[in-house]
Amino acid sequence: MELIGLVAVAAGLIIGLGALGACVGIGVMGSKYLESAARQPELMGELQTKMFLLVGLIDASFIIGVGIALWFTTANPFLSQLANLPK
Repeated sequence: MELIGLVAVAAGLIIGLGALGACVGIGVMGSKYLESAARQPELMGELQTKMFLLVGLIDASFIIGVGIALWFTTANPFLSQLANLPK
């Protein structure tokens, strides 16, 4: 497999696993929010604020992973080192 093919596979794994983790995390958090809001409706506003803050943090970590994967695909800092390896 070519070197650029391995970079594409690695970027796909970074983006795919990051998206999977973010979706699962937001899904679990959303279900727990609905459970806690049903048990104590008087705390719904405070819980909603904390939930949206955590959704932003989870999405930010995924977007950082996408940025790193795109950086590796466009300007990979390791290509010069890998090109010098014997074939």
